[in-house]
Amino acid sequence: MPEGAGDPVRGAVLAAAPAFADTASLAGRPAEAARQAARLEWLAASLVRQPDWRRASPLLGPALRAGRAELRVALDVPDSAAPQAVAAAMLNAAGALEAGQVARAEAALDQVSAGQGREVLRRLAALPPLPRAAEATSLAQAELMNDGRWDLD
Repeated sequence: MPEGAGDPVRGAVLAAAPAFADTASLAGRPAEAARQAARLEWLAASLVRQPDWRRASPLLGPALRAGRAELRVALDVPDSAAPQAVAAAMLNAAGALEAGQVARAEAALDQVSAGQGREVLRRLAALPPLPRAAEATSLAQAELMNDGRWDLD
């Protein structure tokens, strides 16, 4: 999924934690906000199932799911949308935006927002503070950095 630090899980955690700690850093950057939304979707759906993360805090999975729910409310993405579909739509939108294809980005987001892609795109450009998402990604980063408790090799 996301790239970074040689390990996609590690890269996703290390990218998402600072982004959600300060959503103002994403203001006016909807492609990057969409990429971070995809990371949170992916982390919430799969992180604690990863073999190296099974010994993480039992609070991590629920925290990530709460952060994802908070983000979906902020974006007006229905809770019923499949995480994989939301992550894919966000990544497709990010790529389209970087290619200067706003209509294609909106169409990608339409698939997970009942045809409200333009509104989701507007919301991605101006994310509010997301304290649950910040807490969840910070907890994931703390678990990642917690040497000695479990091995990430």
